[in-house]
Amino acid sequence: MRKRERVNPCEICEHYHKYEEGEVCGICGHRTHLSSDKTSLHVSAFPSVILPDFLYLGSYDNASRSELLKTQGITHVLNTVPTCQNLYKNSFTYHSLQDDRILQFDDAIQFLEQCERDKARVLVHCMSGKNRSPAIVIAFLMKSKGWKLPQSYQWVKERRPSVDINQAIYQQLQEYEQKLFGSSNNNNPGLLALKPAAAPFNVGFSKVDDPVPVPVPAPIPAFGTPSSFAHIRLEVPPHKFTFGAGLTQKRISEDLTKSTGSDIPMNNT
Repeated sequence: MRKRERVNPCEICEHYHKYEEGEVCGICGHRTHLSSDKTSLHVSAFPSVILPDFLYLGSYDNASRSELLKTQGITHVLNTVPTCQNLYKNSFTYHSLQDDRILQFDDAIQFLEQCERDKARVLVHCMSGKNRSPAIVIAFLMKSKGWKLPQSYQWVKERRPSVDINQAIYQQLQEYEQKLFGSSNNNNPGLLALKPAAAPFNVGFSKVDDPVPVPVPAPIPAFGTPSSFAHIRLEVPPHKFTFGAGLTQKRISEDLTKSTGSDIPMNNT
């Protein structure tokens, strides 16, 4: 009798099937994509851990892998999309939100708080794990941890980088933050746009990096342009001007006559 070839357990679902060849698992239906590497498979197959041993965040694909959820000890599932089916009602405790537009934060948080009191591990999921379910988790962190919206968002984003909350859902989170703390943050970290910084206050001193003003030389007058003395009006006509500190010709003649008549004769002796 031919000995059966030994097959190693799958690294994802931990069942025995030829996952390296793309064979479908007969127990959970898992199939390995040959073009994907082990790291990407691990990330996509398992939900993101938000709070260890308690809160997990994922997609509908994560919620459909019952065996993987069991290996992580997850016993409760919070379904945030009314159109998503709860596949394993005999294996998990489900709670579904009924409104597909408005997120029922209080209803979801009440279920999560009960799971925390029961020390149960719970998966929160939507279709892609990027919008509705992260918003529920963020709201829970604000309520249970007392964190503001930006801090809660950053906590979830660091543990699940694919989170991409749209503006409508984020506005609901802002309203819930205002309900909890009396104030809301108007900036969406996911849709954050840099605003121009306000001009710093200074007392007559320019900043170091301000451009140095370049002096602009005065325009050179064109050829034939009158000088700055052109506006001086000459009251004495040129042909009547007489040199001699303003003395008239008549007074000069009188002075010459007096000077001639009063000459002292020479002494002949």
